[in-house]
Amino acid sequence: MNRIDKLDPNIVIASKKQIISMRNRVIHGYDKIDDEIIWGTIVRHLPKLKIDINELMR
Repeated sequence: MNRIDKLDPNIVIASKKQIISMRNRVIHGYDKIDDEIIWGTIVRHLPKLKIDINELMR
């Protein structure tokens, strides 16, 4: 996501900054990650991300 943002910041993806932030927390703070937060993020936000990506690919 960070590479996409640097390549073209005008690409519209919902919660782009939050996705980058979540990745950084998972990568750098693995001992402080709550499974429920990760699962909740997947359930709530992944379907919207999938829609955004499908629209970009059209």
